[in-house]
Amino acid sequence: MKKVLLVDDDVDFCEATKILLESKACEVILAHDGKEGLEKVRVEKPDLVILDVMMPEMNGYDVCVVLKADPELSKIPVILLTAVDQAIFRTTYTPHMGLMTEADDYIAKPVEPTELVSRVENVLNKD
Repeated sequence: MKKVLLVDDDVDFCEATKILLESKACEVILAHDGKEGLEKVRVEKPDLVILDVMMPEMNGYDVCVVLKADPELSKIPVILLTAVDQAIFRTTYTPHMGLMTEADDYIAKPVEPTELVSRVENVLNKD
């Protein structure tokens, strides 16, 4: 069973996504801000991290940069999941910033459940 860490400050999205991924035989661990996400990555050593970008404490871009710079954690694939494209005029975040993080995939919210599962399975099966 693959272990997925989902880091997102939207509790409802986390619960719905957890149920969805567990139905696909994934163990899902939740964190609700960037700092908590980093702590859980170090403890849990997941097979995949799904990171929201716009979060309190530490944004997803910064978490991804820290993960990819750490030799022990850099091989863990990261999917950035964000509504940046929709919030582009209300935020300082940009899609280009996501491309600079070495993330393995980048998905815009809202995402269809089938699309999310497909992208997660694709990243997990790259071995």
